[in-house]
Amino acid sequence: MSIQWYPGHMTSARKKAAETLAVADVVVEVLDARLPQASSNPMIHELRTFRQRPCLKLLNKADLADPEATKAWLAYFDAQPNVKAVAISCKKASDVARIPGLAQKLAPHRNDAVKPLRLMIMGIPNVGKSTLLNALVKKKVAAVGDQPAVTKSQQRIDISNRLTLYDTPGMLWPKIDHPIDGLMMAASHAVGVNAYIGEDVATWLAGYLLEHYPALLEARYSLKLEGLDAVAVLECVAKKRGCIIKGRGGELDLEKASGILLTDYRSGALGRISLETPTLRAERAASLAQPAPKASDEAGSAAD
Repeated sequence: MSIQWYPGHMTSARKKAAETLAVADVVVEVLDARLPQASSNPMIHELRTFRQRPCLKLLNKADLADPEATKAWLAYFDAQPNVKAVAISCKKASDVARIPGLAQKLAPHRNDAVKPLRLMIMGIPNVGKSTLLNALVKKKVAAVGDQPAVTKSQQRIDISNRLTLYDTPGMLWPKIDHPIDGLMMAASHAVGVNAYIGEDVATWLAGYLLEHYPALLEARYSLKLEGLDAVAVLECVAKKRGCIIKGRGGELDLEKASGILLTDYRSGALGRISLETPTLRAERAASLAQPAPKASDEAGSAAD
């Protein structure tokens, strides 16, 4: 299943972001801590490296992510040139209060009223940019919603004579190359619901949880997982939560069960879960890079 979602306003948003980046000092890239690399827009990397701008990567929603995976991602990003990574929750005032100081260290030449620090907040949809901006400004200046792409235009906010923020709309990129990235973003609600089939995404998520977080599945839904595959997990969730299609002879409503599983993951009700680690991402990349077997090879294997 290949998930693609690139609404029209994102093209103009990218063009405007490229223009604004010329006057910004530091890119503050907001990521989803549960899928830090998959939620990092490669276009943002291209724009900031072209302008040679340092980047403060905020692994937001860290309270929902697996702490060991987050620790590995922080080390991974901190090893990159001109990058500083920090795990935060934009809903915690103490976490947000650290951000201007961390950004300042990446642009030490911008430290007075003559040369105010100019931060450009960027990221894909629904990772918490608007929540971050409102917390930094300490009042509601950006719309916050549970749907991706709430913010559709850029705005500048002068917090003081020493700090200016540029808020940008959430941007994806025209083609998501790796199908698993699309599934992770869909599971985490970073793409519009019209871009994917919920049952397909939930089936992938159930399979991932079976492999990496079986205890959390068992605890949340009181399941015995032995012998179950991803579809069977959804069926069990449907039975446990009474998801039955009326007038269909007790047929399970897997669409509704899929919504329950996705909501429980997104809200943290399932527990602290990360959908990728640096090691797992490297393994996935290696498997995708392997050439598909030729038809003649498959025929030869069958003959053997």
